[in-house]
Amino acid sequence: MPRPLGDLEDAVMTRVWEWNRPVTVREVLEDLQRERSIAYTTVMTVLDNLHQKGWVRREAEGRAYRYEAVSTRAAYSAALMNEAWSQSDNPAAALVAFFGMMSQEQREALRDAVRIAHVPEIRVPEANTATEKQNATGSVRNATASKQADNPEASEENASNPAAPDESTGR
Repeated sequence: MPRPLGDLEDAVMTRVWEWNRPVTVREVLEDLQRERSIAYTTVMTVLDNLHQKGWVRREAEGRAYRYEAVSTRAAYSAALMNEAWSQSDNPAAALVAFFGMMSQEQREALRDAVRIAHVPEIRVPEANTATEKQNATGSVRNATASKQADNPEASEENASNPAAPDESTGR
């Protein structure tokens, strides 16, 4: 699983992803210098580190290299989301909490993505009606109730944890 990119790595990779072509250190440097003071060697080091981490491939061109992204920003984001979800001891609760944080626009984008992926058994919660909320949270309640039976202190912990799903709303 990839670690999240650092701020400077992200700034460099954003350009590599947006330009969608092999780039030189000089090109990235000149664009970054519009926002901040930065040295050529710093950008060169960041691109070399990204190459060593497997984020970019490089090809020699004269005395310099041209760097190109190995995967898309979407694939990077998906890997981070998958890792976060995989770390949860209750993935269903994590997803319900995530859905609860989404804006209507984000939920619509997720519904579109599910349609594109042709995964008919997945239903993205609308969070507009009580029935839909219950359908989205039913499995979480069952998992939470089971967990609380095993550990009565879990209920008290969730009451004081704003990130824990609310039993009444599933958020």
